[in-house]
Amino acid sequence: MPWQQIKINVKAADAEALGDILHDMQAQAVTFIDAKDTPVYEPKPGEVLLWPDTQVIGLYDADFDIQAVIDELASHSFFEEGFHYVLDQLEDKEWEREWMENFHPMKFGERLWICPSWRDAPDPSAVNVKLDPGLAFGTGTHPTTSLCLKWLDAQTLEQSTMVDFGCGSGILAVAALKLGAKRVIGIDIDPQALLASEQNAANNEVADKLELYLPQSQPSLQADVVMANILAAPLKELSSVITGFCRPGTSLVMSGILLSQVNEVLSKYEQNFAFDAVVSEGEWVRLVGHRK
Repeated sequence: MPWQQIKINVKAADAEALGDILHDMQAQAVTFIDAKDTPVYEPKPGEVLLWPDTQVIGLYDADFDIQAVIDELASHSFFEEGFHYVLDQLEDKEWEREWMENFHPMKFGERLWICPSWRDAPDPSAVNVKLDPGLAFGTGTHPTTSLCLKWLDAQTLEQSTMVDFGCGSGILAVAALKLGAKRVIGIDIDPQALLASEQNAANNEVADKLELYLPQSQPSLQADVVMANILAAPLKELSSVITGFCRPGTSLVMSGILLSQVNEVLSKYEQNFAFDAVVSEGEWVRLVGHRK
């Protein structure tokens, strides 16, 4: 079935209210996207942040009277400087297939591939992790995840134990296990993340080597590798907790850090760790330290 969509730019403070209006006016779906390529950093747990300039998109059947929607929206106070919109006609497509086509196998380092389940692995002899986009963060597309995966690929992980602090989808934990780690402990504040990690580990036949915990029940242990791909603020706030998982010689890998945040994160760890040179992808960095 063909569709039509109306796209309207508003300030973040008005975006959800505008979305509610579109829903009330029988929109089949409402989407929020960044109107001006502005990154949003470090939401608090459970917080949903919108961009300062947000584009709200309402999707309607092709035969719906979109002019009635336009007339109604034009009367609202969001648009003090005039009501501006873009109306697009969308051809009929198999939208689920269209979405799936956007995800391709990705290679990290020399031997590690992340592959959607509906695509064949480009190199069956490589280390292939099957992972589909889902509710928990982490599909390999973000530079912070990419930086961590490339580090894992370059290591000899056989017989090692790793803590994945903020495990999200479990992509790093599963990759480590597929690369030879004997045990990974995944910790996350979001129960949905633990479910995603458990499912992804099962899909990759490594669930028996992955242990998952909420922070309040996390075990006391020291690991060979500690990986924390979260954000600068929790890395600083939880430095004593993260350091507690590290014995002398433990490798600590941290990402989710902007170039401008490197020094403030290092200041929380330099007393206990010797750090390698900073590695970056775009504006994001990876810090690797070794417990003294």
